[in-house]
Amino acid sequence: MKVLGHKIELLTGLLLHDGTMAGLQELRFPEEKPLLRGQDATELEHDIETPYGLLHVVIRGSPKGNRPAILTYHDVGLNHKLCFNTFFNFEDMQEITKHFVVCHVDAPGQQVGASQFPQGYQFPSMEQLAAMLPSVVQHFGFKYVIGIGVGAGAYVLAKFALIFPDLVEGLVLINIDPNGKGWIDWAATKLSSLTSTLPDTVLSHLFRQEELVSNTELVQSYRQQIGNVVNQANLQLFWNMYNSRRDLDINRPGTVPNAKTLRCPVMLVVGDNAPAEEGVVPVPETAPILQVECNSKLDPTTTTFLKMADSGGLPQVTQPGKLTEAFKYFLQGMGYMPSASMTRLARSRTSSLTSASSVDGSRPQACTHSDSSEGLGQVNHTMEVSC
Repeated sequence: MKVLGHKIELLTGLLLHDGTMAGLQELRFPEEKPLLRGQDATELEHDIETPYGLLHVVIRGSPKGNRPAILTYHDVGLNHKLCFNTFFNFEDMQEITKHFVVCHVDAPGQQVGASQFPQGYQFPSMEQLAAMLPSVVQHFGFKYVIGIGVGAGAYVLAKFALIFPDLVEGLVLINIDPNGKGWIDWAATKLSSLTSTLPDTVLSHLFRQEELVSNTELVQSYRQQIGNVVNQANLQLFWNMYNSRRDLDINRPGTVPNAKTLRCPVMLVVGDNAPAEEGVVPVPETAPILQVECNSKLDPTTTTFLKMADSGGLPQVTQPGKLTEAFKYFLQGMGYMPSASMTRLARSRTSSLTSASSVDGSRPQACTHSDSSEGLGQVNHTMEVSC
């Protein structure tokens, strides 16, 4: 089976209305279908022992045969609820989640009601955060996962896939910055911490300046949530560790000897107004199409690029319908969603993949294997979508 194409552009507008300051659950977005309420009743919380401490995990649904779990990891300043509730409570998303168990991972000490870490606690490094995840996979008996990460969470999941490639079936990386901070960036961060509150400092990571000024209802809601829901001392430790990260050690196969890269299908998502875009979406002089810097280091035959117009630092919150639709297409290209489940994403172009789609829960081998010597599926079509 041929792997999903590697360029998707969604051009869609966004209008926010009827927002309240009571929290994200009260914000409403003008998507085609409403958000579903009361979903938390099916969630089960667990504290998993790992080599680097306890990890809070929330399981939604039950394993479906031999299918992978969808595993999420949130951005710094958030937790799984603030980062993913809007996305996973969106009505169209239920068409996906009925086929998969969902595993939400909270970074250490970032979950709702977390106790403050004791004085002198050493927060795990980004590599150690990634190394905690196999304990989660093993605890629940998952054979492999499809990861969805945002910002810092995307970096952690990318590290996880590099270190434990056999456990990762696919990745959706939203607004990932694969680069470590240089001295200038580090100094700017330190200066910001001296002149701004921690929630405001984190907001400048989550939202671009234009969003901070124009999208006041969303930003104010997140400022309130970050300040009141997430333990501030624990958040500071996570924030410091994320800002001390090193470059993601990846290179496109063939460009350097013994190059490391992500072996699974990857969908890179960036909002065109996201803060991460300036750092991870350079515009090469010889290329008319935006290329994610991370994408330039990945195998082009297994990488999809999704640029969401009029979307900022949290496209899964402001554009859940459009991201859900793209995620369906990504899963369908991996062989997990029949074409009948697709909405408006060019069924005619995906019908050729239908015969190879897996609907009985078995792992589609074409996702990670082909007849090529490198074991990578080939791609020969490009999808452009206007919604």
